[in-house]
Amino acid sequence: MKLYYIETYGCQMNIADSELVAGILQKEGYVQAGCMDDADVIFLNTCAIREHAEKKIHSRLGVLNKLKQNNPAMVLGILGCMAQHVKDDILENKPYVDFVLGPDTYRRIPQLLRRHKELQTSIVDTRLSRFEVYEDLFPSRREGINAWVSIMRGCDKFCTFCIVPFTRGRERSRPLKSICNEIEKAVDKGYVEITLLGQNVNSYYFGSARFPDLLDAVAKIPGVQRVRFTSPHPKDVDDDMLFVMRDNNNLCKSIHLPLQSGSDHVLKRMSRTYNQNEFLALVTRIKEILPGCSLTTDIIVGFPGETGADFEETLKIMKIVKFDSAFTFKYSSRQGTKAAEFNDQISETEKQVRLEALITLQSQHTLFNNSREIGNSLKVLVEKESKKDSNKWAGRTDTNKWVIFPKGHTRIKEFVDIKITSAHGVSLFGIPELNLESTYAVI
Repeated sequence: MKLYYIETYGCQMNIADSELVAGILQKEGYVQAGCMDDADVIFLNTCAIREHAEKKIHSRLGVLNKLKQNNPAMVLGILGCMAQHVKDDILENKPYVDFVLGPDTYRRIPQLLRRHKELQTSIVDTRLSRFEVYEDLFPSRREGINAWVSIMRGCDKFCTFCIVPFTRGRERSRPLKSICNEIEKAVDKGYVEITLLGQNVNSYYFGSARFPDLLDAVAKIPGVQRVRFTSPHPKDVDDDMLFVMRDNNNLCKSIHLPLQSGSDHVLKRMSRTYNQNEFLALVTRIKEILPGCSLTTDIIVGFPGETGADFEETLKIMKIVKFDSAFTFKYSSRQGTKAAEFNDQISETEKQVRLEALITLQSQHTLFNNSREIGNSLKVLVEKESKKDSNKWAGRTDTNKWVIFPKGHTRIKEFVDIKITSAHGVSLFGIPELNLESTYAVI
């Protein structure tokens, strides 16, 4: 029996890619190892978005080198976004790594494993494809609630801070039929929620089908109870998309809308293709067509040349929109991007000060929005046991808010109506409708 182990870093796209690689290996007769020490093949699926992620992989390779010294026959490989950046260092300084494969070469893994067995040499293939979308391959997923479904690969936006177009190539979309086939298989295996993935998910375009057409087709697949998608680009959000979301109850009323910065000066330097007023107009339009839709975002602080006044503009937009939650980051310079060449880099100390101010403000907005749900009854999908209380479930609402509530007689994968009684941090707390209490509180 041949055993494999995949360790995944980074975004949901990497999770989906690891499931794809697992499916490829299982088709070749491999079985997932219970732990890394038992594996015949180990793959690290890497992320190159931030410098910290790259340092983490190099540290991990040092640990795996010791493991391989005890088991020289073990095959060790690097997959994913970091492959292009680390291949020279691997070839020169880490000869114990057997594979360095980019995100468009997974189809070749069985062939390359056979070649490595014969030749006992390191294999590097980081070529990017304008066509590969893995449309005829199906991922191996563990039993769960949500199925990640990749609908497109690559990105054509070329934001000046982002390495993705260079590590994952140009945009190309999967055939609509291929996507629907995968979702039908996922539903047959018991998944009740589907999340559509893409580097710029709403720029999907295949034949005559655009992203709103895909959303409508997926919503009409029997058994699909919830559909989410990530991450869209504000420039590609249009009324057609919003109307389809409005008209299909199983399309979740939650949109991740990356702002990145509230300053027109910084947005231009980032090549984000919209300005402050256009972003705010889009937020207004979303709220007009989808009342109650939650809005989440990404924000970068300390982008090269960001002044104190620029940062205040970001805080201003946050105060106007009041996002439900935000992923906040300090700018991380990535070699090969245009922003890395700017001379006016911001100190780490100043980045940290701005990040802390951002986090403090967003925490206030999250609690404000969550507090408005107190007293409301929300439909929640039971997803897992609460981390802090084994007698309670944790589940999400249509608007992607986490709710903690007593287990009662409900089970995972069930929908339950929960009366919200309090809000604390990023979570809501409540009780099933059948066990109503009269006291509500904001903690």
